[in-house]
Amino acid sequence: MRLHTSSLLKCSLTWSFSAKACCIIPSMRLIFQACSMIFTLGNLVASLSQSPGWKDAISTTIINFNNEKMQITWAARELFPSENVSFSYTFAEGKNKVWKPCPTYLLDQDYNSGCLFKTEGPTLAISIRNSNGSEELFSKTLKSDFYIKPNQPENVTFFWKADTVTVSCNKPERGVKCLTLELQYKSKFDKDWQSRTSKCCSVGEQGFDPRKCYSFRVRLKRLVPYCNVVNYSSDWAAETFWMNGTLLDSCNDDIKSHSKTVTVLSCLLAVLLVMLILLILLCKWQRLRKSVMPAIPDPKYVFADLFNDHNGNFQAVPYHVFMTNRREKDENFPTCLSSIFTRSYSQE
Repeated sequence: MRLHTSSLLKCSLTWSFSAKACCIIPSMRLIFQACSMIFTLGNLVASLSQSPGWKDAISTTIINFNNEKMQITWAARELFPSENVSFSYTFAEGKNKVWKPCPTYLLDQDYNSGCLFKTEGPTLAISIRNSNGSEELFSKTLKSDFYIKPNQPENVTFFWKADTVTVSCNKPERGVKCLTLELQYKSKFDKDWQSRTSKCCSVGEQGFDPRKCYSFRVRLKRLVPYCNVVNYSSDWAAETFWMNGTLLDSCNDDIKSHSKTVTVLSCLLAVLLVMLILLILLCKWQRLRKSVMPAIPDPKYVFADLFNDHNGNFQAVPYHVFMTNRREKDENFPTCLSSIFTRSYSQE
């Protein structure tokens, strides 16, 4: 009887505990849901209480120039068309913040559209107020380190080996791990830039044609999202021009040298052609002159014996001897001389 009673007691206790557990678990879920809703509503109420209805639509552009100067700009004519706003900032943390007025305003049609000031720390709080400072129109707290725009590379050097080039620059004083070096290049035959990126501060590329002129430019880039929340790069370093490891003033120099070579070769070819034409004309002129005005041979070379023995006295030589000697000496003796000699002999 006691055993039965104890077993009943245990069953009742077990049932009551399981029932309570079943009731507690849904209750805890409801509590967590209620807390999350309260937290969300609290954030919404807080955001609404901090600013007017259109205040959240304000967008600003934030640039931290090499962690030395801050520039914050806003669209003044679109956001504040009827008043000239004021800007203040602080790098202090905690409750006792000292707000500083903007030392240098950027203007857009005589309206304050931005502020330029010195970077003094990693945490920045900004505030935009109306012209008399009585009402805050916008406020924001941010990490200035996440908006750094690096300076352009310094002391850029090119090292050539065959068709491979290695480009390097000086390492910045800080934030080297957050930087990459980007190299862009193109030949005079390319329309778009080719890009190569490597860790700061050296980058290499190969496969350059030694017969082509290439344009090169480099810049530093911040890593996103590990170091920056905005993809900021430095300005491009001065563009340089290289051909087969030789620095040129521009790729137009290659074109000029090529044009000069072509000009010199063209002139040489023209001179050779003129000389060839003159030689051809000279040869043809001699043939033409011979055909129009045939040369009369000198008789003293044809009849050397006659002139040596008789001093050119044709009448002293018998006619048949003269004709036999003439045929033996030159069969092409002009007929005009033959007729003269024949006439002289007939007169005798």
